[in-house]
Amino acid sequence: MSSTTTLQKAGGPTGEPGTPESSDGLKAGLKNRHLSMIAIGGVIGAGLFVGSGGGIAKAGPAILISYALVGAMVVFVMRMLGEMAAASPNSGSFSAYADRALGRWAGFSIGWLYWFFWVVVLAVEATAGAAILEGWIPAVPQWAWALIVMAVLTATNLGSVASYGEFEFWFAGIKVVAIGAFVVIGMLAVFGVLPGSDNPGAGFAHLTDTGGFFPNGYGAVLTGVLMVVFSFMGSEIVTLAAGESENPRKAVTQATNSVIWRIGVFYLGSIFVVLTLLPWNDKSITEKGSYVAALDSIGIAHAGTIMEVIVLTAVLSCLNSGLYTASRMAFSLGERGDAPKSFAKVNAKGVPVAAILGSTVFGFVAVYFNYAFKDTVFNFLLNSSGAIALFVWLVICFTQLKMRGILLREDPEKLTVKMWLFPWLTWATAGLIMFVIGYMFVDDANREVVTLSTLVALVVVAVGVVLDFRRKRAPKA
Repeated sequence: MSSTTTLQKAGGPTGEPGTPESSDGLKAGLKNRHLSMIAIGGVIGAGLFVGSGGGIAKAGPAILISYALVGAMVVFVMRMLGEMAAASPNSGSFSAYADRALGRWAGFSIGWLYWFFWVVVLAVEATAGAAILEGWIPAVPQWAWALIVMAVLTATNLGSVASYGEFEFWFAGIKVVAIGAFVVIGMLAVFGVLPGSDNPGAGFAHLTDTGGFFPNGYGAVLTGVLMVVFSFMGSEIVTLAAGESENPRKAVTQATNSVIWRIGVFYLGSIFVVLTLLPWNDKSITEKGSYVAALDSIGIAHAGTIMEVIVLTAVLSCLNSGLYTASRMAFSLGERGDAPKSFAKVNAKGVPVAAILGSTVFGFVAVYFNYAFKDTVFNFLLNSSGAIALFVWLVICFTQLKMRGILLREDPEKLTVKMWLFPWLTWATAGLIMFVIGYMFVDDANREVVTLSTLVALVVVAVGVVLDFRRKRAPKA
């Protein structure tokens, strides 16, 4: 069955006349406002709120360069992915494109690795959310909260793609409003014009007044890159979701074109505010978290509780999108014959129930491992999936290099979004990603993660190559 998601107006089996339905059976239930907020919120993960303090402590103000480097890398990768997705919107996104451009083994490998990454993330985020909820209502144990959260969001995804989109619209909306307000209020305080602020406002002085802009040396920028790169994972989700939207090409084009300002405002803008409100080595940044410390310096009451609510929202958003993303990748793999055929079946509402439940079951098992075997089995799962984000981005680069030629030969009119300075910028981006992966091997804090992730990737690729070889050798029916 073709996995192309060219949309056609048709009355679905639900009896709703005019309900858009894609040729693979998925319903185009995501509205433009859903896609817009998924695109905006996709780059804002819980890692931005809880992990930025460690990066600031390592690199000082120079962490801004680390965020800028990784941000540029993500912008370029999204531009490449946008070129392919606008030409051929697909629920399998880069996995389906790799299948077409690099070979069946490549689509199989990167699809399953990406699925594995997200089902492990489900356990991580469920546990993080449960920890916050247990703090509010200690009568319910943390493991029970984790199961409750997983069950609720599974039910949401099983309802319809529109219910996923609606939940994500509000989850992402809260994150966007929170960071937007943080940047505006913070900048007013930086220049001493915020009424009632406890922060005297030093302008840009804190960027250089404590050991300079590079207090820990230039090499700390690379360490910072390794610490922040994983908080950017998720920006590519919009290209998977676009296949279930009313106008996928328009949605992908808008998401691709807006990724620069999204990263600029939400990442660079918010971290810039923290660094200008407080000296980079202020102990409260690591003890309380960068955002709570910044809010406390202004005198915002209950800053810790406010940030807990926002982090919980980010966690639920990541869980919601993670389950959606894993299920749609499983659906696409099933449709291409690289996963159980049941994964490619949809119900009357156009929902791939088996793909969702299959992903959820692994997520529940991972949650169990997180509580029962945290330092052994779960630690292995976590480390062996840690570098997969970089592998995905690298495959997108190599896929786009081949897909450009394929599209020019077969469908040149579909190249409505083009990668800048092709092929030089594509090669440069691939080179930067490979440099980051290589640097992880010599970094003590990341060596185990990249080594285990690479070993798992090699095993999956080997399976993909063997299956591809056997298919080619099999007699034609």
